[in-house]
Amino acid sequence: MNERLRTVMAQKRVSPEALAEACEVDPKTVDRWVTKGRVPHKKHRWAAAQHLNAEESYLWPPEANDAHRLATAQAELIGIFPNRASVPQAAWMQLLTSARQQIDVLVFSGTFFAQSNPHVARMLEERAQAGVQVRLCFGDPAGRAVSIRDEEERIGGTLSAKIRASLTYYRKLAGVPRCEVRLHDTTLYNSLFRYDDVLMVNPHIWGQPASANPLLQLRRMEGTGWFDHYSGSFDAVWETARPWSPEST
Repeated sequence: MNERLRTVMAQKRVSPEALAEACEVDPKTVDRWVTKGRVPHKKHRWAAAQHLNAEESYLWPPEANDAHRLATAQAELIGIFPNRASVPQAAWMQLLTSARQQIDVLVFSGTFFAQSNPHVARMLEERAQAGVQVRLCFGDPAGRAVSIRDEEERIGGTLSAKIRASLTYYRKLAGVPRCEVRLHDTTLYNSLFRYDDVLMVNPHIWGQPASANPLLQLRRMEGTGWFDHYSGSFDAVWETARPWSPEST
């Protein structure tokens, strides 16, 4: 329990509902801040401190924040695979079909994503028709980042061709509402696969194909943690990427 927050709220006669309104969150979220000691996102900590006319560092001391971040990271990590190839195909299928809000993919070629499931485009279209926002971001075949990655993996200039081949699977998504494909020219340190509040992080190791590298499975927890850190990097790359159409490559 966060005794300091509970005491200040009682002294100022601020109800959980009133604080929730001031912070633009659900009252249940405020209740978790108080009764479970959850540490809010930075913007919510600031809003709460302003509303209560209290010091943020008093309500949430730095040492409590550090402990919370460690606990959050441990709770966020729900699976570890020795390499991406060891993730069962059924797991990928379940994640895709169960998504209700958001599917994000950030890769260079993502060849396995389509080759291991020849119906992936149709399934993504069905998810979009069900209201899911689908964002697919591939490496730009003509970009410098793809050229560098090709050299690092020593694959003889074939990465661009792999990307173009992979993109052919997604031609039917062109023009589908809530589906968008973009091309990035960014150094990737991780391939990312997000399905609502589950995120598969495939770190890149110099000179090694992504399939041979470990994979971390994260779930989103309240507050800022690994999940938000990685998903934020997707958004940053997405903003710099250019739209793709079947006629453009």
